[in-house]
Amino acid sequence: MGATTGHDPAAAVRVSGTIRYWAAAKSEAGLAEEPYLAATLAGALADARERHADRPKLVRLLGHCSYLVDGSPVGGRDHAAVVLTEGGTVEVLPPFAGG
Repeated sequence: MGATTGHDPAAAVRVSGTIRYWAAAKSEAGLAEEPYLAATLAGALADARERHADRPKLVRLLGHCSYLVDGSPVGGRDHAAVVLTEGGTVEVLPPFAGG
């Protein structure tokens, strides 16, 4: 099941899952994946920014990436409204040249 929306994010329960970094994001993070503990995509990304505060290029890059949550594209949805699922996966896809 993909990420859900329409729930009150403030009432959401923090769940654990995996953030996977691809291409330039993987290079800037210095790792391919790491765990998260968050209720929403916004929370998971805020935690990642804090964890990698010593990597300013990654922190900036996260603002330009596309995201898949449990295989579903996030698109233009508000990251605070994208509720994460237990054992889920957030894919971090940086912009690619040529498309």
